[in-house]
Amino acid sequence: MTRVAAHRGGALLWPENSLHAFRQALALGCDFLELDVHLTSDGEVAVIHDATLDRTSEGAGAVVAAKATALRRLRLRGPDGGLTDERVPLLEEVLALVAPTPAALLVEVKGPMPGVEVRYRRAGGRATAVPGERYEGLEDKVIATLGRAGFLERATVMAFNPDVLTRVRARLPRQRTTLLVDADHVAQAGARPEETIDWALAVGATDVGLEHTLANETVVRAARAADVLLSVWTVNDEPAMGRLATLGVDVLTSDRPDLALRVVRGAR
Repeated sequence: MTRVAAHRGGALLWPENSLHAFRQALALGCDFLELDVHLTSDGEVAVIHDATLDRTSEGAGAVVAAKATALRRLRLRGPDGGLTDERVPLLEEVLALVAPTPAALLVEVKGPMPGVEVRYRRAGGRATAVPGERYEGLEDKVIATLGRAGFLERATVMAFNPDVLTRVRARLPRQRTTLLVDADHVAQAGARPEETIDWALAVGATDVGLEHTLANETVVRAARAADVLLSVWTVNDEPAMGRLATLGVDVLTSDRPDLALRVVRGAR
């Protein structure tokens, strides 16, 4: 049965990664909230997608250069680019919001250098990941925050950078983790989409999260055979949602969770 994750809370509907977006997605009955985290200058875990503040808020500069108190004063932009009354939340605030509900979390650990969290190359007939820069200590902060809130069993830690997942699994071997892979990575490695299942297994991940165009029947069969949970992102087109629900992907991540829920429920 395919479940629905609200991507950044529903980025086409509300200010992305905002408490308002998460409240609305919970009200819709989403199975998961998907969110992104960065490290602040004072060691807090901020919920924001980009490594910089410019696109999604009234602020400017790197997230890691700002203190959490400063971020909490910044107004977020809505889907139309206009400023709202929403502010940049911390991970602990999101956990407090979600705690009374049955929803689970998909927490993507981002890196300080956008677009270069990992690259892939072909060497000796095999695909090799070349990890990019990561925030030192962010994985520990995320795990500690989830643990204090009692969320370790309700959260999956995700990353494009396999080093992030290796560190998480070294600290918590039973923690659910997702290796994220986009179509460019598969092309860089000269690989077939189903090979991504082996990439996830190689870093000890329990799940794989693919750019949705990579998902097909062969990938679904490979994931089932390996007992790897298959999630796809970011699916905003109704026909694509229908195709993926029919394929039987485990999690469908969308900026339009309202539409995704209607399509998925109709396919059950």
